[in-house]
Amino acid sequence: QVQLVESGGGLVQSGGSLSLSCAASGRTFSSYVMGWFRQAPGKEREFVAAQRYATVYADSVKGRFTISRDNAKNTVYLRANGLKPEDTAVYYCAARSSPVLTRSTSEYNYWGQGTQVTVSS
Repeated sequence: QVQLVESGGGLVQSGGSLSLSCAASGRTFSSYVMGWFRQAPGKEREFVAAQRYATVYADSVKGRFTISRDNAKNTVYLRANGLKPEDTAVYYCAARSSPVLTRSTSEYNYWGQGTQVTVSS
């Protein structure tokens, strides 16, 4: 069982930056694919970024967001630069026990509780 706890959300002006963190429990963190997803009000949860050895991003955040991880700290990060009002959402951290990168929400086994990111115009 893996428990995930996100932190770092908040309110930021358009063009600003935020860093999100996700702390994971468990001794096999380095073997997991770690992903970030987001869900805006009235919309489905959507893929943002994922990483194990390789990294993949949604087109909407490519060049603005950076996913990284520190396996020694069992933590994955999401650095969001150039934020836009359309980036406003609850951001979720997720873990996948299979080593294959995927953008599919249904392929992730564990989820955090989410952290709110609000971008004002």
